Amino acid sequence: MKIGILKEIKPQENRVSMTPAGVETAISRGHEIMVERNAGSGSGFPDQEYIAAGAVMVESSEEIYSACEMVMHVKEPLPSEYNLLRKGQIIFTYLHLAADLPQIKALMKSGCTAIAYETVETADGKLPLLQPMSEVAGRMSIQEAARLLEKTEGGSGILMGGVTGVAPARVVVIGGGIVGVNAAKMACGLGADVTILDTNIERLRYLGEIMPANCKMIMSNPVILREQVKNADVVIGAVLVAGAKAPGLVTRDMVSSMRKGSVMVDVAIDQGGCFETSKPTTHADPVFFIDGVAHYCVGNMPGAVPRTSTMALTNATLPYVLKIADKGWKTAMKEDPGFLKGLNVYDGKLVSRPVAEAFELSYETVNL
Repeated sequence: MKIGILKEIKPQENRVSMTPAGVETAISRGHEIMVERNAGSGSGFPDQEYIAAGAVMVESSEEIYSACEMVMHVKEPLPSEYNLLRKGQIIFTYLHLAADLPQIKALMKSGCTAIAYETVETADGKLPLLQPMSEVAGRMSIQEAARLLEKTEGGSGILMGGVTGVAPARVVVIGGGIVGVNAAKMACGLGADVTILDTNIERLRYLGEIMPANCKMIMSNPVILREQVKNADVVIGAVLVAGAKAPGLVTRDMVSSMRKGSVMVDVAIDQGGCFETSKPTTHADPVFFIDGVAHYCVGNMPGAVPRTSTMALTNATLPYVLKIADKGWKTAMKEDPGFLKGLNVYDGKLVSRPVAEAFELSYETVNL
């Protein structure tokens, strides 16, 4: 199969969808890899490394879209690429369609086969291609929050871990999944007073056994959420409904109740965000304030640490890339029902129920 590795064009996105090592592995299986010039430079992988791995370097994304059976991004295709998509071509990337109706329409119009990293599942319901970036984003959320608490950044002037005789910051993590646990671990490591809120009692029981002593697990409900947000120095939004729009749990009134200089990080912004006051931002201008509360809502947080992120992403995606390339996507998905859940758009039809429900659209079930 001829596979194309595109240079990312989303602002401040420095990741690339495959490392030179991944390229070498795919080529050793008999596949041809085309890489857009400078695609890996932001992650510290120069063109020479891709050439040494056996890739064919090309000058433009147009060449890749026109020549390749499967094209790979890290982030979703942008409007400037919509007219390059074509019928039958495989698009394999993070799509986050539940927050992007124009992209849904463009993918359907093109007739391409759009497979989303974030909705591929394992047999036990885990999200293997979302997990590495969730780990990165969860850990980064605390780094950013700790910085934004500083007075020079408009924060309340609280040190995340406090010092002897002075209380640490109170960190509330909404959601006990991969993002939430990684955020909580980082905050605990800094010495913060951490609370994880979740609605799954079994998950909370499990986290109670593995998390450090400075992390509390509390069953969430509207009253608890309101109280916790009001008294928090940092709130991390880490709620995920696979493939669907994130629930808007934190209201404007809750934000208004917080102390000025507090910090909110919405890691669910790719899926629409879980704070009512959230709006997407970029690494160039990542923060805005509402009622004196800092909001960090960057949709591609791992793009700030692209080398780590690219290596972690390739580790996770390469086995699926090889399944598609070796067997064809239909056969690969017949053999792996969890992989089939990654299929979002096919032959002009929307085939993802969660995405359809986000916009009250009709969808079809794929029969392979």
